[in-house]
Amino acid sequence: MEDDAKKLEEGRLHNKDDLISERVNTTSDHNGRGDAIDHDHEEKNKAAVAAAPLEADQIKGEEQPVLVVKQKSKRVATLDAFRGLTIVVMILVDDAGGAYARIDHSPWNGCTLADFVMPFFLFIVGVAIALALKKIPKINDAIKKIILRTLKLMFWGIILQGGYSHAPADLSYGVDMKQIRWFGILQRIALVYFVVALIETLTTKFRPTVLEPGHLSIFTAYKWQWIGGFLAFLIYMITTFSLYVPDWSFVVDNDHRSKKYLVKCGMRGHLGPACNAVGYVDRQVWGINHLYTQPVWRRLKACTLSSPSDGPLREGAPSWCRGPFEPEGLLSSISAILSGTIGIHYGHVLIHFKGHSERLKQWVSMGFILIVIAIILHFTDAIPINKQLYSFSYVCFTAGAAGLVFSGFYLLIDVWGYRMPFLFLEWIGMNAMLVFVMAAQGIFAAFVNGWYYKSPDNSLVHWIQEHVFINVWHSERLGTLLYVIFGEILFWGVVAGILHKFRIYWKL
Repeated sequence: MEDDAKKLEEGRLHNKDDLISERVNTTSDHNGRGDAIDHDHEEKNKAAVAAAPLEADQIKGEEQPVLVVKQKSKRVATLDAFRGLTIVVMILVDDAGGAYARIDHSPWNGCTLADFVMPFFLFIVGVAIALALKKIPKINDAIKKIILRTLKLMFWGIILQGGYSHAPADLSYGVDMKQIRWFGILQRIALVYFVVALIETLTTKFRPTVLEPGHLSIFTAYKWQWIGGFLAFLIYMITTFSLYVPDWSFVVDNDHRSKKYLVKCGMRGHLGPACNAVGYVDRQVWGINHLYTQPVWRRLKACTLSSPSDGPLREGAPSWCRGPFEPEGLLSSISAILSGTIGIHYGHVLIHFKGHSERLKQWVSMGFILIVIAIILHFTDAIPINKQLYSFSYVCFTAGAAGLVFSGFYLLIDVWGYRMPFLFLEWIGMNAMLVFVMAAQGIFAAFVNGWYYKSPDNSLVHWIQEHVFINVWHSERLGTLLYVIFGEILFWGVVAGILHKFRIYWKL
């Protein structure tokens, strides 16, 4: 039997070729896991039972267990492929972004390839929640599991990105608690998961079995989920545009000397790097020493002549260029709840609409609408697309893109049956946590680097990078890119495939 953590990462789709007999009153197994998309067949099954001829002893009044034909479920391949794509893009931009700045995070306004990773994660988390929590036998048990999984995500987030792990380049470990980073990628996912899953669980009694007629019925049927997302939107927007941001200062240690810098603000509603409410909230909540010390705004033209690449700060650069900023902060994570809300809506569509064309119509139309809203907000300078602030236009643009990519995968894999070309992504998606920790966070590379000869630079990983890729192609940029593609992405795709063959998965 699959464990509960694994169920939260997968969905179910009917297979018309596989039929099994099941009692009419059976809706889920003893772990509370039912088929992801089966409630619309219940009425048909009951009708089939009513129309079936009665056996002789049933006519005599003797009760007999009633058997009906129910479609067997299978894993929704699109979910795994989409999750795998997100992991692959994360590895690519994290490890090759330094060589190709155009795919790295945008220094401030705008959207690059790297900026799609976080919202894609949150989108697919939302889809998976809708499928995993469609039937909840015991609400209290479900809430306990949600809390436990949230704590696990928070724990691993602090270990991997709080400063304790210095992988893969630095072989040391440990962090000064005065400077530990409290928030990061997994912590943001944990917060969004907790809020979205909790709303889904607590509104179980209001969950419809059959939608009412009308184009907006899917929205009204799950109004509490949208109310939760709207409240997150209101909190973010009101705080961002009304909170007063005073002057602030920070200290930078260089060559055993400390220098204090002052950033002058004294304003409201500012969306630039120095004086936005997102940074102010994090400085007040976490403390300035617990924020990310290498923000991407250092690559702005105002900070470096190497823009958009990273480089030394230019002479006379503004003081805030040296300051810390948390890209996965508290206020921006509240805005990110809306990404999970949109994802869970796509999961609800998958559950309630049975025709492929109807699902795609719902998904694609919503995706295009979100992108149009984002473009209008961005190019009118009302609310620029900004990943660091997790602006509303950024939510719309990336969620719309996620919806379109998800629709494309669904069409290719689950409708047209072109599954073979995407098996590589499926394998990674089924072991996403393992690949995230070992590859994206560099834990495996750090382990290999720990076995070196005479010098830490003389390890197997460094030798492969230099002699198999960089020296062969006589280009550090191209060699780095090829190493990431073949030495990391392809390698971990094969490993994930082997683990899948033996049914080995690491799930939280």
